Amino acid sequence: MELSIGEMALIAIAIVVLFGPDKLPQIARDLGSGVRKMRGAVEDIKTEILKETDNPVSEIKKEIEKVKDAAKDFNPMKNIEENIINEPSSTPESPKIKPADDETYEGPVSR
Repeated sequence: MELSIGEMALIAIAIVVLFGPDKLPQIARDLGSGVRKMRGAVEDIKTEILKETDNPVSEIKKEIEKVKDAAKDFNPMKNIEENIINEPSSTPESPKIKPADDETYEGPVSR
């Protein structure tokens, strides 16, 4: 927003008429202080925004590291081996009969 010289003069005359010439220096100081505070606030906001935009990337990297650590300790065969070793067989296996000892064994049939 650009102000012309005529517009700035009109604003200055309005301020002098409203507040008087003796309050003009105090108003200028307060206005300058307000502008400095606003600039500081804008810088703080800009810093926070930059920090937050960089933050998700680092959070994703942390999550990836957690998954990698969990994958190092994961062994799917370990559970299977433990189940096989620790559980007794639910069906006892009968001893296998050799075909020579089995009278009902007919062998391969060809047709």
